[in-house]
Amino acid sequence: MLRGVDLDLPPHTLVRIEGANGTGKSTLLRLLAGIDAPTEGRITGRGARTAYVPERFPAALPFTASGYLVHLGRIHGLRTSEAADRARSWLARFGAAAHARTPLPELSKGTSQKVAVAQAFLAEPELLILDEAWTGLDTAARDELDRAVAERVAAGATVVFVDHDPRRLAGAVAAVFRIEGDGLLAAPGARAAETGPRARIEAAGPRVRIEATGPPGAVLPAALPGAPEHAPAAGGGVRLTVPAAHSDALLRALLTAHPPWHIRQVAAVPTGPERPGPHGAATDPCDHPTPEAP
Repeated sequence: MLRGVDLDLPPHTLVRIEGANGTGKSTLLRLLAGIDAPTEGRITGRGARTAYVPERFPAALPFTASGYLVHLGRIHGLRTSEAADRARSWLARFGAAAHARTPLPELSKGTSQKVAVAQAFLAEPELLILDEAWTGLDTAARDELDRAVAERVAAGATVVFVDHDPRRLAGAVAAVFRIEGDGLLAAPGARAAETGPRARIEAAGPRVRIEATGPPGAVLPAALPGAPEHAPAAGGGVRLTVPAAHSDALLRALLTAHPPWHIRQVAAVPTGPERPGPHGAATDPCDHPTPEAP
């Protein structure tokens, strides 16, 4: 079970999800792909074209490899001829052209995985979710998948993936998040992605706003707990918004940074519309100053 997950997925971004077996990586990917719905919270801004490669491809379907791809292409709104052309192209790229007319149940595990990967790229998705998609592929197909992922990111897509190989696409990853306990934390070394229209999974439950000021010239520490939203604060500094479950860890990270940050204010984020404060600033009745660490 996952709680307090708050994640932005900007375009032109490659995002890696890490975590031990059974921690909920596949659950998170299924939520992002729209396969499952969250019991609380919401997912907004998901691209109209979303593609998903599951950890296990359901190969026992009444189609040939090519027929399956054409069928999905039609579902995505492609003309039959266009879907057939793309099916041939992607099967060829992943080394499965010879199996275009083979019924899916007769394919080997590796070839089935090539079909699964091909269907994900067929409609040029805006959001691509890969759950250990490289597993079962031969070396040439794995390399081709790496290239195809890079192409989608360059074209403006968001790609979120899980893979057991820590070196997978290491030089191209824009952000890394790790599932620990029932939460999602930015992993060390994660870097900010560019802004723009984005898919977003929003946590249900209380959120906390922290206003902080760093020493002159200081930048926010990397990989802050809870992957907080941040914006300039009135009067200088930065305003960080994070699920309440991560607020204590975020405060510790700011106060123990080198050099440490001064915490100006901590406030519960109102669940309803904020009321205007002096000079048009939004205020909340729970706002209260927090003393600087000694």
